[in-house]
Amino acid sequence: MDSLTHLFYGGVIAAAIAPRQHRRAALLAGMALNTLPDLDVLPLLLSDDPVLRMTCHRAATHSWLVLPWVAWAIWGFFKGRGGRVAQSPQRWWWAIFICLMAHPLLDCFTVYGTQLLWPLPLRPIMWSSLFIVDPLFTLPWLLAFLLAMLAGTRRWGGRALAAGIALGVGYLGWSLAAKFAIEREADRTLARMGLADAPRFSVPMPFNTLLWQVTAMTPGGFVVGERSLVADHGLMRFVAYRTDVQALHEAGGLPVVRRLVWFNHGFMKAQVRDGVLVLSDLRMGLEPDYTFNFAVARRDDGRWRALSPPQQMRFAWQARRQLVSLWWRIWRQPTGDQATSGSSGTTPATSASK
Repeated sequence: MDSLTHLFYGGVIAAAIAPRQHRRAALLAGMALNTLPDLDVLPLLLSDDPVLRMTCHRAATHSWLVLPWVAWAIWGFFKGRGGRVAQSPQRWWWAIFICLMAHPLLDCFTVYGTQLLWPLPLRPIMWSSLFIVDPLFTLPWLLAFLLAMLAGTRRWGGRALAAGIALGVGYLGWSLAAKFAIEREADRTLARMGLADAPRFSVPMPFNTLLWQVTAMTPGGFVVGERSLVADHGLMRFVAYRTDVQALHEAGGLPVVRRLVWFNHGFMKAQVRDGVLVLSDLRMGLEPDYTFNFAVARRDDGRWRALSPPQQMRFAWQARRQLVSLWWRIWRQPTGDQATSGSSGTTPATSASK
């Protein structure tokens, strides 16, 4: 999740567990604790390898096998210094421990991927039921934080914290229910298209959980469909896009390509631009605008040779223009040519209609 949400989320969790007389201090401590795992970006900034920076974020500092030891060290340090932690060591232990462990758990609900059991060589977890910035999810944590800070030691501050947690957790539950409904419809349509076993993922569109995107891989590329929980009826419509399957296969043995395939679960678009292989992460962005595009190899004497270091590419960004249309798309189901029109570089639309 975004850093702002983590601040209020952590503060509310810590304050709900710490003693009431320590509530305001716990709100601030929780903000700091829940920010701590994301400080892994600071040493990664020293690297000139954008693939390393991407795939090593949310690793060691987000691991449930590491964070308990960090919690113990923080708790022991402050307990030894006296003060609030020494006054109520048990409550503060749980506040520190749960606050730290809650950070990567929340990150798992986004599509980026969290290496929750690092250093085990498991693929990052991506439940992808929340967009990385969702104002409706942030709001209850923000309000609970502000009310608890205003209340101080008064009892109603505890009720505000409990209500904020209940609403925040309830929204997470809603996001999972929405994802289940979307994937059920996607499964039905993809089965009719002969893609019942195709690898796929679903993710909410920016800033909401009402409009979703489903992407499924095909032998020649991938298909993308949209679904509004408010407006859409009948089978989903998917648009097919090409990828350079041959180039991806030929360069598949390069360590940088293997690393990206592991990290993004194989949800990747390959393009060859001026003899350079560019890989785009399909999980974050809208065709043709993807957040992460990496130039990873150059063709030399008939072979792909890795670029050292890889380069993160910046393409013309059209998403700002698309945000307005996305808002209207939540409330309206496209019809006719709108439903099957694709961006440049698509194959003829592959769709299933009512």
